[in-house]
Amino acid sequence: MELSTVWWLIAGAAIVLELMSGTVYLLLLGGGFAAAAVSAHLGAGLTTQLVVAAVIGVGAVLAWYVIRKRRPPELPAQSNADVNLDVGGSVQVDAWNTDGTASVRYRGAQWTAMHRPGVTPTTGMHRVAEVVGSRLIVDKI
Repeated sequence: MELSTVWWLIAGAAIVLELMSGTVYLLLLGGGFAAAAVSAHLGAGLTTQLVVAAVIGVGAVLAWYVIRKRRPPELPAQSNADVNLDVGGSVQVDAWNTDGTASVRYRGAQWTAMHRPGVTPTTGMHRVAEVVGSRLIVDKI
């Protein structure tokens, strides 16, 4: 069996394992194995194939790690507008209760609104910053 065939089988196995586990790292290592298969097709020796597989595979994993570290941290679901469509909505607060809550009308229903800790409650338009259970955490617009 040709070495290139062995490399293609290893790359395929890594991709199958990636599909079963859901990690991107095995896919990146599979790219390194595929690069080694291409180098075998080009007539490189076994040592060169191993170096190509290591450099491409580990280099891709390290590049992915650096990219993930530079991304801003993801917001929790209750304050992420991509997950919770209520975040960013506007509500009118007419009066605050003494316990720091307000009853507001939002999306055709009564909701309990709370201001963020350390913020003095004021009446007027507010923006929904988070949804915790059945309570809206709001910020003044």
